[in-house]
Amino acid sequence: MVADEIYGGHPELPEGELAKLRAGVVNATTLARIARMISLGDVLLLGKGERTTGGGDKQSILADALEAVIGAVYLDGGFEAARGVVLNLWRAEIADAVRQGPGGFDHKTRLQEMAVAAFDRPPEYVVQTSGPDHAREFTAQVVVGDEVLGEGTGSSKKEAEQAAAGVAVAALNRTPGPVAVTEPAPERRAS
Repeated sequence: MVADEIYGGHPELPEGELAKLRAGVVNATTLARIARMISLGDVLLLGKGERTTGGGDKQSILADALEAVIGAVYLDGGFEAARGVVLNLWRAEIADAVRQGPGGFDHKTRLQEMAVAAFDRPPEYVVQTSGPDHAREFTAQVVVGDEVLGEGTGSSKKEAEQAAAGVAVAALNRTPGPVAVTEPAPERRAS
């Protein structure tokens, strides 16, 4: 539904850019953001432990719950009813994605392109985990060569990496030269 709206509304854009726009608004982060916007977490029936540890605001739970609501609308009212709900909820996200350009919300992809162009090498992510199993927090550093370009946190490794990449993209956009060097954590993995 979102792809149809983006592709139909912007036929002038190349296919690759259209695909990046769609990917920028059809993902767990956007689903969770929209679920928060409509306070979906407040009405979820969660177990006591999950509710106590903030399950009503966890990205994965909110994203899955919003997908379930959209599926229920589809089963109850059909395709057009579901399309109406989706487009109403995603209209601002689509407009923001078009305004920011392809990959605008996908900081990792944008950073990958920037790092290869500026440093001739891709970024690597150093991720550390803290907290108990039921409430993990991930902290990611994004490193290019020996430079830490950004750091971010999240409730998943992917969310932390996106946050770190967002900081790095913002820093690279503000700074004409290299960003301040800090010491990276010992283990790295390419992404």
